Amino acid sequence: MTRKLSASRRHLTASVTATALLAALPTLGAAQDTAVADDGYTMLGRLVFGWGTAKVAIDTPQAVSVIDQQDLGEKQPRNLAELFTGVPGVQSAGASARMLGQAFNIRGIGNAEQTGSQNRIIVTVDGAVKFFEQYRTGSFFGDPELYKRVEVLRGPASSTLYGSGAIGGVVNFTTKDATDFIPEGQTGAVKLKGAYDSNGNGRMGTLTYAQKLGEDGDVLFSYSTGSSDDMEDGAGATIPATAGERWSALLKGNYYFGENRDQRLTFSASRTNSDLKNAAVAQTGGAQASAFGTSDLDATDDTVSLTYAHEGVGNPWLDLEAQLSYSKTSTERDNFSLGFLCSAGRMQVLCPNTASYKTTALKVENTFELSGGAWKNFVTLGTQLSHQDRYADSSVGEPAFHPGGTEDKMGLYVQGEFVWNDKLTITPGLRIDRSWLSPDTAAAAQGGADQDGTAVSPKIAALYQFNDTWGVFGSLARTERMPTLDELYSTDGIGAAGRIPSLDLGKEKATTVELGLTYQTQGVFLEGDSLTAKATLFHNDLTDLISANASGSANVPYFRNIDAAKIWGGELEAAYDSERWFAQLAYSKVKSKDKATGLTLADTPAQNIALTLGAKFPDQGVRAGWTVQGFSGVETSSTSTTASGYATHDIFVSWQPVQLSGLEVNLTVENVFDREYRNNLSLDNAPGRNVKLAVAKAITW
Repeated sequence: MTRKLSASRRHLTASVTATALLAALPTLGAAQDTAVADDGYTMLGRLVFGWGTAKVAIDTPQAVSVIDQQDLGEKQPRNLAELFTGVPGVQSAGASARMLGQAFNIRGIGNAEQTGSQNRIIVTVDGAVKFFEQYRTGSFFGDPELYKRVEVLRGPASSTLYGSGAIGGVVNFTTKDATDFIPEGQTGAVKLKGAYDSNGNGRMGTLTYAQKLGEDGDVLFSYSTGSSDDMEDGAGATIPATAGERWSALLKGNYYFGENRDQRLTFSASRTNSDLKNAAVAQTGGAQASAFGTSDLDATDDTVSLTYAHEGVGNPWLDLEAQLSYSKTSTERDNFSLGFLCSAGRMQVLCPNTASYKTTALKVENTFELSGGAWKNFVTLGTQLSHQDRYADSSVGEPAFHPGGTEDKMGLYVQGEFVWNDKLTITPGLRIDRSWLSPDTAAAAQGGADQDGTAVSPKIAALYQFNDTWGVFGSLARTERMPTLDELYSTDGIGAAGRIPSLDLGKEKATTVELGLTYQTQGVFLEGDSLTAKATLFHNDLTDLISANASGSANVPYFRNIDAAKIWGGELEAAYDSERWFAQLAYSKVKSKDKATGLTLADTPAQNIALTLGAKFPDQGVRAGWTVQGFSGVETSSTSTTASGYATHDIFVSWQPVQLSGLEVNLTVENVFDREYRNNLSLDNAPGRNVKLAVAKAITW
């Protein structure tokens, strides 16, 4: 049975915890200048590279979080649902446990059906923009084993550097580097890793080779392979079609050159392949998972990037980065259990089919330093060009509800960062994107025609540091999201009886205000300890939202602009760290309202809180911790995203013995009490108790 918390108790737990922490902060003492900068464990103490100039997370005038290699080792995430524990305002949507079928949700933006989500949340891997959309299939297929770092920038202020339309925000993945494995003073390393999951009998193995090439270069190759049987929920029931096999590979190299070694070439190529037999056609889960039967599904995700960077040591006019990237995500499906129903029209989802997104992009930006007196000033100018091919086909022709076509886009942007006396930081920005969209032959035959448009995204953000302890920040950002290929050219494919292309769609618009407080101090309870906290309030007004007309409508556009909505709420992120103890708190509350109906938007996450308490044993190389997550009940405009409240408990232990150099052991137990529950943004029950064990050994020379 699902454990249910009363509404008043859930609200009290979250509110009292957050309020008590903030109320206690003023009495905890004064901070030193290095209160956070050297603290790599806490999320607020890590550097953020995706904002512009590198900044510590707590000093960034936006809600940002950084997941690093230590978090990934302790969590041992196998998919998106497991990745964002402890990151306020961010979680997955769709399937609860499948390799595929998951998408991102940031502050109530993003859902399992990605038709209208392109650009609302921008996802990059090593700078290459990633996106995929196919009927109930999910949007991101990368293997977590490839990555060493994930940055999450919440809200549309990120649109300046990444693209107009980022209403929810940006998620940046960074792959591993050779230097992550080679200790100082040594030249090479080989690392073997094996992992096991008790729930679903999951197995995974990774081999990584890293080598320095003299003083100026390095190279890394990593290969990982794994498989899993079907998982079970907390009641012992099988979560259908969660079995599968996956492998991934990464080749990455760096070369440094120039008189000051301030120039760099980086090449990165990665592939993830997921092979699922008898997998649900509706990978996102829910009632549709059984209604459409199963098929064999093979998904391949490729990312390639070549980056040239010139830091321009001694030259304030030069800090250049140019990147050429290529991304392709594709699926192949066959062997449908209900294949006898295959026919043109809506039932093409049951025909053997292929689908892909291919994007080639060039991004060039340079940062100028224009400092003088009490001001440190930086101005970033950039341009981004991209070409995207969207393709789909089936044994009975191209699905009209998944139209093919191309999108060419050019973006120009400028962002300033003006810092006065290390107290006041002002960050204005402006981006203009121009796009040209064309249907392929089949979509044009259904009425599609060339379209173009312009989107403008201005912002201003500021942070003022009152003293070494307290700071206040805020931002005002507006962004526009242009209609996508899917929204413009989708039809029912059944002539005059169905929906037609949506060639008159207007742009979605979002205006967001953020206000927040930062707090940082040392010497709270013990010498050398630190306490950091960042609280954010936000309000997002959305207009001209794009939504599908009802299925079965005739001679109406497939998509239309609907009335306005608003999303508002608050987040709290806090961390305590000392030589032997640590703690983290993440709290998020998102509210929303459809202004036409007064109902809560379907993609709204439940109020939630995550608290981690842990201990360190430096002499033994041991870290251990306990995490409790609590989610309130929530009722939205959709029964599929309405759910009861619940609480779960996880524990983790990591061991890196000093006496056995290169050995790492990570033990994680998720859902310790085997609770049966469903997150409101997931369409399936979550997995029950899962014991994860990972053992790795590195050999260096």
